[in-house]
Amino acid sequence: MKFLVAVDGSNESTRALDYAITIADGLGASLTVVHAVEPTVYSEGGDAPITSFGEAERRLVIEAVADAEDRGQRVLDTAADHVSATDTDTDVETELLYGDPMDVIPTYLERVAFDGVFVGHRGYSKRYEGLLGSVAKRLVERSSVPVTVVR
Repeated sequence: MKFLVAVDGSNESTRALDYAITIADGLGASLTVVHAVEPTVYSEGGDAPITSFGEAERRLVIEAVADAEDRGQRVLDTAADHVSATDTDTDVETELLYGDPMDVIPTYLERVAFDGVFVGHRGYSKRYEGLLGSVAKRLVERSSVPVTVVR
């Protein structure tokens, strides 16, 4: 068996990774951890939801491709190290994807055979999701395999 885990460096994605490790270890499955590099939108200022367009203007910045790749690789390295630090024999691979995570992760799922997906969900307000969207929601809508959303 093979599971995909989408990570973005948030506490929610780490919880999804922890849950995926537990399930994969019990089933003898492997994990592929993915992170999507999208250098167009980056939120500065913490995990608190953005509640107004003015706040969005102050917190959202455009990021250079090289900076986004470096950040994405650090997220993947941290996730792989996290798996290695657990008391498990779970094999883990990492994959850096390019583009909007709401598009490239479902597309990757169509190209590569997986038995399930794990993703964290932050539970932002509808207004915030309207600005940036919800990867978890898109995965649930587009995935042909079971999606476990961890909050």
